[in-house]
Amino acid sequence: MRVLLFSLLFGTAAVVTGCSYSDIPFAYEVPVQQGNIITEDMIEELEPGMTRRQVRFVLGTPAIEDMFRNDRWDYIHTHAPGGGGKPDRLTVYFEGDRLVRLEGNLAPDNFGDS
Repeated sequence: MRVLLFSLLFGTAAVVTGCSYSDIPFAYEVPVQQGNIITEDMIEELEPGMTRRQVRFVLGTPAIEDMFRNDRWDYIHTHAPGGGGKPDRLTVYFEGDRLVRLEGNLAPDNFGDS
């Protein structure tokens, strides 16, 4: 009877408090990559005046292509155990069909300077 009561009490406590992998010190957390991987070499290939097609060839399909803001594409990448962490961001702005500027923590400070 005591074993049954102890098992029931322990099971209820586990369900109520919840179990997560962060509570288990030896558990392996899978590194999860989400979004577009953007390298420095890819960013160096970008030049003002490139067409949307050329930018898509260099960087790939954007993670966010907003139909209401047709002048920008957003590239976002996270790489952290469990999918958390602060993402790397690159926002590409167009005027018409031409690249005009870059923003985000991956954007170079001197984009467009010759």
